[in-house]
Amino acid sequence: MRLHTLGALVALCAGAAYAQPIDENPPTRTIQCIDVGGQLIAASCNVPGSRLDPREYICTCPNGGQRVEVAVCAKGQKPPAESRALNIARREAIRDGSLLGDTVKGQAICVAPRNRG
Repeated sequence: MRLHTLGALVALCAGAAYAQPIDENPPTRTIQCIDVGGQLIAASCNVPGSRLDPREYICTCPNGGQRVEVAVCAKGQKPPAESRALNIARREAIRDGSLLGDTVKGQAICVAPRNRG
Protein backbone atom coordinates (compact mmCIF):
# COMPACT_ATOMS: atom_id res chain seq x y z
CA MET A 1 0.00 0.00 0.00
CA ARG A 2 2.83 2.40 0.84
CA LEU A 3 4.54 1.70 -2.48
CA HIS A 4 1.32 2.50 -4.35
CA THR A 5 0.94 5.80 -2.46
CA LEU A 6 4.58 6.68 -3.10
CA GLY A 7 4.14 5.96 -6.83
CA ALA A 8 1.10 8.25 -6.97
CA LEU A 9 3.04 11.02 -5.23
CA VAL A 10 5.94 10.72 -7.68
CA ALA A 11 3.49 10.83 -10.61
CA LEU A 12 1.90 14.02 -9.26
CA CYS A 13 5.30 15.69 -8.89
CA ALA A 14 6.28 14.66 -12.42
CA GLY A 15 2.99 16.04 -13.73
CA ALA A 16 3.71 19.40 -12.14
CA ALA A 17 7.05 19.48 -13.95
CA TYR A 18 5.26 19.09 -17.30
CA ALA A 19 2.80 21.92 -16.65
CA GLN A 20 3.16 25.46 -17.94
CA PRO A 21 4.15 28.16 -15.47
CA ILE A 22 1.07 29.32 -13.55
CA ASP A 23 1.99 33.01 -13.67
CA GLU A 24 1.87 33.16 -17.50
CA ASN A 25 -1.57 34.09 -18.76
CA PRO A 26 -1.62 34.08 -21.72
CA PRO A 27 1.13 31.46 -21.94
CA THR A 28 4.36 32.27 -23.77
CA ARG A 29 5.33 28.64 -24.43
CA THR A 30 3.75 25.25 -25.02
CA ILE A 31 4.75 21.68 -25.84
CA GLN A 32 5.26 19.99 -29.20
CA CYS A 33 6.14 16.38 -29.97
CA ILE A 34 8.89 16.11 -32.57
CA ASP A 35 9.87 12.93 -34.43
CA VAL A 36 13.55 12.06 -34.97
CA GLY A 37 13.32 13.46 -38.52
CA GLY A 38 11.94 16.80 -37.27
CA GLN A 39 8.32 16.08 -38.24
CA LEU A 40 5.56 17.25 -35.93
CA ILE A 41 3.54 14.59 -34.06
CA ALA A 42 0.28 15.50 -32.33
CA ALA A 43 0.58 16.22 -28.61
CA SER A 44 -2.18 15.44 -26.12
CA CYS A 45 -2.84 18.34 -23.74
CA ASN A 46 -5.08 18.58 -20.68
CA VAL A 47 -6.64 22.05 -20.83
CA PRO A 48 -9.16 24.04 -18.77
CA GLY A 49 -12.86 23.60 -19.56
CA SER A 50 -13.19 27.24 -20.60
CA ARG A 51 -12.52 28.19 -24.21
CA LEU A 52 -11.41 31.60 -22.94
CA ASP A 53 -8.52 30.24 -20.87
CA PRO A 54 -5.56 29.55 -23.22
CA ARG A 55 -3.42 27.75 -20.62
CA GLU A 56 -2.54 24.06 -20.71
CA TYR A 57 -2.16 22.01 -17.54
CA ILE A 58 -0.06 19.20 -18.98
CA CYS A 59 0.97 17.98 -22.43
CA THR A 60 2.28 14.52 -23.26
CA CYS A 61 3.44 12.67 -26.36
CA PRO A 62 1.38 9.43 -26.37
CA ASN A 63 2.09 8.81 -30.08
CA GLY A 64 5.85 9.07 -29.66
CA GLY A 65 8.34 11.77 -30.44
CA GLN A 66 10.47 13.96 -28.21
CA ARG A 67 8.60 16.35 -25.92
CA VAL A 68 10.02 19.86 -26.40
CA GLU A 69 9.07 23.37 -25.34
CA VAL A 70 8.27 25.85 -28.09
CA ALA A 71 7.34 29.53 -27.96
CA VAL A 72 3.77 30.68 -28.56
CA CYS A 73 3.68 33.26 -31.36
CA ALA A 74 3.27 36.85 -30.23
CA LYS A 75 0.39 38.96 -31.49
CA GLY A 76 0.89 39.64 -35.21
CA GLN A 77 3.51 36.90 -35.54
CA LYS A 78 2.83 33.81 -37.67
CA PRO A 79 4.32 30.36 -37.23
CA PRO A 80 6.60 29.14 -40.02
CA ALA A 81 4.94 26.99 -42.68
CA GLU A 82 5.53 23.25 -42.47
CA SER A 83 8.39 22.45 -44.84
CA ARG A 84 11.47 20.32 -45.21
CA ALA A 85 13.60 23.27 -44.03
CA LEU A 86 11.49 23.52 -40.84
CA ASN A 87 11.82 19.77 -40.22
CA ILE A 88 15.61 20.01 -40.56
CA ALA A 89 15.74 23.06 -38.27
CA ARG A 90 13.59 21.32 -35.63
CA ARG A 91 15.65 18.12 -35.86
CA GLU A 92 18.85 20.07 -35.19
CA ALA A 93 17.34 22.38 -32.57
CA ILE A 94 15.71 19.74 -30.34
CA ARG A 95 19.07 18.39 -29.28
CA ASP A 96 18.90 20.75 -26.30
CA GLY A 97 15.29 19.74 -25.53
CA SER A 98 13.77 23.07 -26.51
CA LEU A 99 12.81 25.12 -29.55
CA LEU A 100 12.72 28.36 -27.55
CA GLY A 101 14.63 31.07 -29.41
CA ASP A 102 15.34 28.90 -32.46
CA THR A 103 14.75 30.11 -36.03
CA VAL A 104 14.30 28.76 -39.54
CA LYS A 105 15.32 30.99 -42.47
CA GLY A 106 15.38 33.97 -40.10
CA GLN A 107 11.83 33.36 -38.82
CA ALA A 108 11.26 32.38 -35.19
CA ILE A 109 9.94 28.86 -34.61
CA CYS A 110 6.68 29.32 -32.75
CA VAL A 111 3.12 27.96 -32.65
CA ALA A 112 -0.18 29.79 -32.89
CA PRO A 113 -1.93 30.38 -29.54
CA ARG A 114 -4.46 27.69 -28.62
CA ASN A 115 -7.42 30.11 -28.57
CA ARG A 116 -7.04 33.01 -30.93
CA GLY A 117 -9.72 35.59 -30.22
